[in-house]
Amino acid sequence: MRTYLDCLPCIMNQTIRTARLATENEEEIREIFINVGAKLKEFDMSVPPPLSSEFLYREVSRVTGVLDPYRQIKKANIAEALALYPELKKIVQQSDNPLLTAARIAIAGNVIDLGMSKKFDIKQDVYKILQQDFGIDHFNKLETALKNAKIVLYLGDNSGESVFDKILMEEINAKIYFAVREKPIINDVTRQEAIESGIDQVAEIVSSGCTAPATILSQCNSQFLELFEQADVVISKGQGNYEGLSDANRSVFFLLKAKCHVIARDLNVNENDIVLKCIHC
Repeated sequence: MRTYLDCLPCIMNQTIRTARLATENEEEIREIFINVGAKLKEFDMSVPPPLSSEFLYREVSRVTGVLDPYRQIKKANIAEALALYPELKKIVQQSDNPLLTAARIAIAGNVIDLGMSKKFDIKQDVYKILQQDFGIDHFNKLETALKNAKIVLYLGDNSGESVFDKILMEEINAKIYFAVREKPIINDVTRQEAIESGIDQVAEIVSSGCTAPATILSQCNSQFLELFEQADVVISKGQGNYEGLSDANRSVFFLLKAKCHVIARDLNVNENDIVLKCIHC
């Protein structure tokens, strides 16, 4: 997926929000904003939006010296999700189709997006999505693919939602690799947050090698690329991973909520629709 003009104001909004988390110094915030704004004219609009926006997070760290401005928010999101875990696990166990219910819960976790300006209520959104119709529903294809899968590569997205990803992975009978970001960026899951969410109990955690808030194959390390090619099933969570992999040349299952009109338009769904889409299936 390429970067659209409508992505540029979003990038600037992310710049202000991230800068204010990292520092209260107005001069530093102004410097970051001006530098990122000046960079807009150089952006390659043919690349995915997360690759375009990566610069802003590097600039925040360079000016402020803060490498992980979202750290405390990530911890709070994980704690809130873990508090919901027993209740959601019970819902899965009592459902007619545990895999489908767990997939819905995993998608519900995708509301935890600090790269967006929208507010969210984790518990309220989870229960809404459990009843919501899919904008794209390829669940039957996912269910069939998982029946014979020996290796599943699961691409993590945001830190808090990794707790919900765990619920889905617990319904998968295969060797699972859970891919995380190489280093902190926005509230995306790194190895540290994956362990805090309990992912190491159900999957082997690997780094994709990416420093952008997405899975960008040109950034990925050799171990990840080998897994990406050899896995029987690839499950990709969130908008950033969709933006980075929508043009991938292998089958990928995308689980996400379309939280902005640009993504919704690219998927041909309505904004706020939930999506379980497979490419090359």
